This record gives sequence, structure tokens and C-alpha cells, in this order.
Amino acid sequence: MRVFLLLLAASTAALADDAALLRCRAIADGAARLACYDAIAVPSRAPAASPSSPAPAASAGPAANTAPMKPGPEDFGFEERRAESPVQSVESRIEGRFEGWEPQANIRFANGQVWQVMDGSSAALWLENPKVRVRRGALGAFYLEIEGSNRSPRVRRLR
Repeated sequence: MRVFLLLLAASTAALADDAALLRCRAIADGAARLACYDAIAVPSRAPAASPSSPAPAASAGPAANTAPMKPGPEDFGFEERRAESPVQSVESRIEGRFEGWEPQANIRFANGQVWQVMDGSSAALWLENPKVRVRRGALGAFYLEIEGSNRSPRVRRLR
């Protein structure tokens, strides 16, 4: 029983918040990413400070000024790389003539995002600069709505 409790205590000290790790992993700047990892609170086995003992000094390093990043529209569709996004949809256009899609087709938006058709659907359309909207569906799915079409293929974001 004592060994089990010892192993349990050791394993909880090694665990960190998964969402915080994903948020840090998505930061491009190396110094900011390291500061983010350093700021993650990990349970320690040190005894709690008594009221008579002085509190440890706060870090004045870059981690002290690092605020958690809030995902925005540019992160929509990359939730596996960042913390869950509160954004429910993103809108853009497909520049030029859009003739439809087929399975696994990549669709580039005017905002630079690229989405891939993930279901087996296809459609033949003839649209000029259609407005598009990608909305969040159930169980982490995303659906592409195209102005002038009543079909919504399931998509995933590539870029």
C-alpha cells in the first residue's frame, strides 16, 4: 500500500495541464514558448510555507509577463494545436471562379486559410468569388458553407 501511494504521489507531480501544454506548443517564438512552459504550474512535493516563513520571491523573468494567448479567428480550425477556441465560425471568400469540389480537394480562401474536404462528397458549381463560412459542428467537425450552394462538405484546416 505504501508503494502505491508513493507511486501515485510521484505520478501526480509529473502531470501538467494538457491545455497549457498545447497552448505553449503553438507559440512560434522560442523564448516566449520557453517562458510559457516555465509558467505552467506543476504540483510540488514541497511542504506548504508556514505563516512565519517568508514567501518565495516572484520571478521577474519573461514568464512573469506572459499572459495566456486567447485564440482568435486566425486559429479557428487548429484547436488541436491551441486551447479550445471560442470562435464558432469564420467567414471569407474564394477568389475567382469556383467550380466545386471533390473528395480530398483543397480549397484556398482569400484570407489565406486552406481547408481540405474530408467527406466523400463532391459538387459541380459555377460561382464567381463566392462568400464562404466554415462553422463548427458536433464532435470537433467543421462544415464549409458556400454562398450559392445548399451543400456543406465536412472539412479540416490545413493552413
